[in-house]
Amino acid sequence: MIPKHLPQTLSGPTDIKVSQLDDRPHDECGVVGFSGIDAAAQLAFLSLYSLQHRGQESAGICALTGGEARVQKGVGLVADVFSADALKALPGRTAVGHVRYSTAGGSEALNAQPIVVRYAEGDLAVAHNGNLTNAHDLKKRLVGEGAIFQTTSDSEVIVHLIARSRESTIDAQVGDALSQLEGAFSLVIMVNEIMYAVRDPRGYRPLVLGSLDAGHVIASETCALDILGATYVRDIERGAVVRIEGKTVRNLPALPRAEHAAPCVFELVYFARPDSHLWGISVDGARRGFGRRLAQEHPVEADAVVAVPDSANSAALGYSEQSGIPFELGLLRNHYVGRTFIKPSQVDRDFGARMKYNPVREVLEGRRVIVVDDSLVRGTTSRSLVKFIRQAGAKEVHFRIGSPPVRFPCFYGIDMPSREELIGSRLTPDEIAEKLGVDSLGYLSLEGMLSVVSENGSFCDACFSGNYAAPLVDLDLGYLPGNHPIKC
Repeated sequence: MIPKHLPQTLSGPTDIKVSQLDDRPHDECGVVGFSGIDAAAQLAFLSLYSLQHRGQESAGICALTGGEARVQKGVGLVADVFSADALKALPGRTAVGHVRYSTAGGSEALNAQPIVVRYAEGDLAVAHNGNLTNAHDLKKRLVGEGAIFQTTSDSEVIVHLIARSRESTIDAQVGDALSQLEGAFSLVIMVNEIMYAVRDPRGYRPLVLGSLDAGHVIASETCALDILGATYVRDIERGAVVRIEGKTVRNLPALPRAEHAAPCVFELVYFARPDSHLWGISVDGARRGFGRRLAQEHPVEADAVVAVPDSANSAALGYSEQSGIPFELGLLRNHYVGRTFIKPSQVDRDFGARMKYNPVREVLEGRRVIVVDDSLVRGTTSRSLVKFIRQAGAKEVHFRIGSPPVRFPCFYGIDMPSREELIGSRLTPDEIAEKLGVDSLGYLSLEGMLSVVSENGSFCDACFSGNYAAPLVDLDLGYLPGNHPIKC
């Protein structure tokens, strides 16, 4: 047995960094877990493929076989990290998988997940979606007690809290660790053959339970169940700690519930796949609703409605349905943009947008065009798109955004820029319209957005409103840089 307080990290191969050609925010990750299912690692691979939109920076799978955890992880897309031979080397009926885009901890290969260690009770793997808002505070305490950290990710705090717990059972150790966390965390935790599915008390990030054959699947979104033909069972409720071992699923004592639920509304605006259902809501249906409300709030005479593909497709369809203006394919997206070692400045400042999008001249030339996007963050990509659309001959360009202005950074699992970089924080809508070079600009109002999904309860809208529900412990203690986000 290895001493409980000296967990040994098990690491896999690494790769080079993948360049991102987009100025949109990125969610930290997607997670999956399999219990009691043959070829669990191969199925985890397929599920992660479905969750690739949640993180393109790194991927990893840990599988348990013969009582021993084996892990393969690296920087890159799912298809780049896992070969057929690599998956064959991960046998077993229990597995945890992860795709990541860095928010806390940076993009180094050492931060790829799952984080896997061996401690007194056996092999422990953790896959985390979200951001802990007291990670620095906890890490300072743990380091003072002798803990040695192998990564710069906030997720490793969870591993140390479990491994150093004085509780006598694994269930109690997991519960002890979870009780010390603040912020956003949807987790898949594996200790030997036992798996735990956990959501924080406010339920920021999604997590669902499915069944397949005689076992169970945990995933960030329902689309990861669909690719397997798995059956959706239920959402993991906020604050829930669910213990899964093969056929057996039972609820452990829940974390103290926050007064109000706070699932991230930006999941519905941008992150989740449109074919997923989150919290009982069709993502496609919500986005169409945003688009319909947007058309009511910001009508304009035009000849065509065009989406910024792909995440704005549903909102653009909703705008078209409400306004009666035809939806047209005026912008096409290149889905095969991957790594690039040419910096934008080496070609021109629109390089990234040119690689990703191309206007269809036959649709745009001589026409008044409404361009619908899901959100506007820095505005650099949007400015390039407007330029391309005008070069293709558009007579007028009216920009419509299917969400309110993004004015505040997120501390709950979305990699958003600082307030100084957020165009909605610095400029008025009229100033933004001038900067983008559009004839008019209209944002969906906060009230309008929330009204579309109001029957499903309350949501976190901190990136729009500055109202942060979970305590920002690390910021308040000065562990994070200035730029204090609290609404003023």
